[in-house]
Formats: sequence, C-alpha cells, structure tokens
Amino acid sequence: MTVARNGGLFDDGPAAEDKLRTLVAHVDGGSRGNPGPAGYGAYLTETDGTMVAELCDFLGVQTNNFAEYSGLVAALEYAIKHGYSAVKIVSDSELLVKQMKGQYKVRSEALLAIYNEARALVRKLDRFEVRHVLRHLNKDADRLANLAMDRGMGKVSMERADAYAKPPAAPAEVRGFVRNGVVEFTGEALPEGCYVRVRREKS
Repeated sequence: MTVARNGGLFDDGPAAEDKLRTLVAHVDGGSRGNPGPAGYGAYLTETDGTMVAELCDFLGVQTNNFAEYSGLVAALEYAIKHGYSAVKIVSDSELLVKQMKGQYKVRSEALLAIYNEARALVRKLDRFEVRHVLRHLNKDADRLANLAMDRGMGKVSMERADAYAKPPAAPAEVRGFVRNGVVEFTGEALPEGCYVRVRREKS
C-alpha cells in the first residue's frame, strides 16, 4: 500500500489511482446559528500533500449542512475545471459522508438540490472517494470556513481575509551554516511546515 501525505486516510491499493490525476480536498462548512451567517472552506492538495488551492466563500444565512455541501461542491467544481479525473474528499461531517456514500437518505428538502448537484459533479469523475475524520484533522478547511464567515459578517476586510487565507510563500533560496551538526538559517525566516533541501556549497 502506498501511503502519501494524506495521513493514510485513503487505501491506495494496487490500482494506485490507475494513473488518474487526483485531487485531495479537505472540506468544511458552518453557520453561526442554525440557520445563520454561513460559510464554507476547501483546502485542496495533490496526493503528496502539496497545496493546490484554498477556497472559501460566505453564503449568507444558511444551515450548517448546506454550508458543508457547499464546500464539497466547490471542491468538485474546481477539480473538474482544472482537469482532475479523481477526487478524494475529507470531511468532518458524518451526515455528508454517509449521504454521499448512500448510507443515509437525504430527508431535508433544503439539502436535496445541492446534494443532487454534488452527485451530478461526481458522475463527471472517473473516481470519487469520501472519508470522515474528526474535526481536529480538518483544521485547514475549518480555518477557511471561519474566515469566510468572519469576512461575510464584517469582522475582517476582504484584503485581510485574502492574506489570511494563504500561508506565506517560502523564499526560493535561503542561506545558513552548520553549527554543532545543526543547520542554522540566516536572513528571512521559513514558514512553518515548508519542505527544504540542503545542498553543500563549495568553500
């Protein structure tokens, strides 16, 4: 089994995605009040964990469940528009996951249209998977959903929201030196979690 940086959430068996271009999407949605001011977030990566895009939007007054589905639809639309033929969805909404798997029926009239929209988008893909995780494993999508709600409620400006939505880009090159076997970088700080490769320069 191939374990990518999706934390082993998906079983990448012998088919190994059948050479399909695959998008991994952490999605979330919420409302402050139910219904209330609502927003969704979608954190999109390649299968190796490289971030592709961050999506978020304010939805006006909606329910939590509608906001969750809005994040799913946004991720599916992005995948289809950008040429992905397989999508792996990660959500902390047990209702959404079980409804998309056909384990629960959609009993809410308010959700039926957006559920059908999601199903129609899924039919355009060659492969679709959805997994349920606990909220602490869905932090990036939760951050984006809350950002959308803050923006819609006037708690943060559009400019600040766009800045907060995206982590700072790592500088293309940094310099440093080795002290007691530890590399110490000089100059610009590196963002938390970025990948680095160290190459020795000639003296």
